[in-house]
Amino acid sequence: MNKKKLKKTILDKIAQLETEIEEIKKLAAPIEPENAIGRISRMDAINNKSINDRLLRNAAEKQKKLNLALSRIGEPKFGFCTLCEQAIQEARLMLMPESSLCISCARRA
Repeated sequence: MNKKKLKKTILDKIAQLETEIEEIKKLAAPIEPENAIGRISRMDAINNKSINDRLLRNAAEKQKKLNLALSRIGEPKFGFCTLCEQAIQEARLMLMPESSLCISCARRA
């Protein structure tokens, strides 16, 4: 496994995620009650805020996992499945560097 290339991928994904989080934060801003929008529009705005709040939580969780992967990349067990202890496929790690399970174990989990 090319850990140098994987580290760059993780850093790129973290940077991209930070940008996405900032964008989502803007979309998830509180809805001002004094805005003169209709009842249906307000309901849509509240629904959209809920969706954006969920997106923000998911992005923050992924960011946390990527930072953990970055901190563990130098460890000997990095890149090995936490269940079966087999090597995680390099293509999977390049796509999802936060993965701690191989494809077989992830399907079962």
